[in-house]
Amino acid sequence: MSRLQDEELKRDVDLLSSISGIGEKTALLLLVATNGFKNFANAKQISKYFGVAPCLYESGTKKKSLGKCRTTKKHVRSILYVCSWTAMRFNSQCRELYERILSKNKSKKVALIAVCNKLLRQCFGIMRNKIPYQKNYLQVGN
Repeated sequence: MSRLQDEELKRDVDLLSSISGIGEKTALLLLVATNGFKNFANAKQISKYFGVAPCLYESGTKKKSLGKCRTTKKHVRSILYVCSWTAMRFNSQCRELYERILSKNKSKKVALIAVCNKLLRQCFGIMRNKIPYQKNYLQVGN
């Protein structure tokens, strides 16, 4: 039984590692932190869980403000932030997102957090479909 679990874990780590910017250690960390992505129904929930999606805060008559979620897993978010540096260089979708955000005169840190969000969404898609990352993947309608 344990050998079957090890094979499944290795397969999942290999699937996540197929994404440029996600290494084996990060893939293992994401799998452990999310229970193999089984606890989430969509990618937006994962982004909020790890604090890379903007959250809206308001109180009474105070102005609304956007910021990172305060109830997050800071350790995983910081590792994703470091992974975004590599993804920005080698993952074409992440690079395009980064450049598009910088062209709107946003800060580099905001762009890197958006890349973290993109990485998480890619990881979620890979684990849902159980197929390795393909740079130019286009899903045909059902």
